[in-house]
Amino acid sequence: MAGHLEVAAFLEEGYRCTIPIRQFVLTADEPPAAGGGDRGPMPTELLLASLASCFTMAMAHVARKEGVALPDLAVRVRGEYEGMRFARIRVEVDAGLSDRERLRRLVERAVRYCYVSNTLMTGPQLSFGLGDEAPAPLNP
Repeated sequence: MAGHLEVAAFLEEGYRCTIPIRQFVLTADEPPAAGGGDRGPMPTELLLASLASCFTMAMAHVARKEGVALPDLAVRVRGEYEGMRFARIRVEVDAGLSDRERLRRLVERAVRYCYVSNTLMTGPQLSFGLGDEAPAPLNP
């Protein structure tokens, strides 16, 4: 699938940002202990939520293709901080499927269909700049 996707965040007050996406408006903020107003999830929570929701959809996709029902499908994502980043992220899948081996195979297949996990695993080129400049790769 070629193309691109663009999302913008706009600072409202303090650390609170609004993020319009199609007909939706998300809010991100920090908790009071970090100087925010706690008016929305933290950006790191949104990152984990993106992974959890994308992997849930990938699981539903592969299950549908195989004609498997996944009652009570739940995907939990846990990030472990190390300084200013997540050092480890774990994705855990639960579903009301008694055949654990079949569920394990579905998880393995779903990895290929999850845009967010594929992006995180391969580390995309990241650049920073001003809106009117040509992007330059980030050199850590």
